[in-house]
Amino acid sequence: MRVGQPKKTIIVREYQLEIGTIQVFENYMVALFEEGTTLTLERAYQIIGISEIHFRNKNFGFISLRKHAHAVDPTIYDYLRELDNLKAFAIVSVKEIDMHNFKIEKLFYKKPMKLFIEFDNALAWVKQRIRK
Repeated sequence: MRVGQPKKTIIVREYQLEIGTIQVFENYMVALFEEGTTLTLERAYQIIGISEIHFRNKNFGFISLRKHAHAVDPTIYDYLRELDNLKAFAIVSVKEIDMHNFKIEKLFYKKPMKLFIEFDNALAWVKQRIRK
């Protein structure tokens, strides 16, 4: 039986970038990209830099909320694979095109990556992967 208040999720820092919003939590990041943007390698370096500030010596996960249509340069996954402390990469979307794109992106990433329809399921999976 639990007593007391459930632990509240606190945003450690929020970044407003040209391509969208990055929210940093205790051990994961959530990205919401703007409609029509393209996530290029140069823009991915901004996100990698944010991860190095907050998770330099700590395992973390990344959740991409795909509410808006945007493009992803698949070569960024070559660089994301090099982040040894990135333990989970989740994509949240209900759109069929994102489900198709996920299959292609997964071929480039080759590390733990999953597609979810609901954010809560993605978050639970990311937290589980970080604990391992």
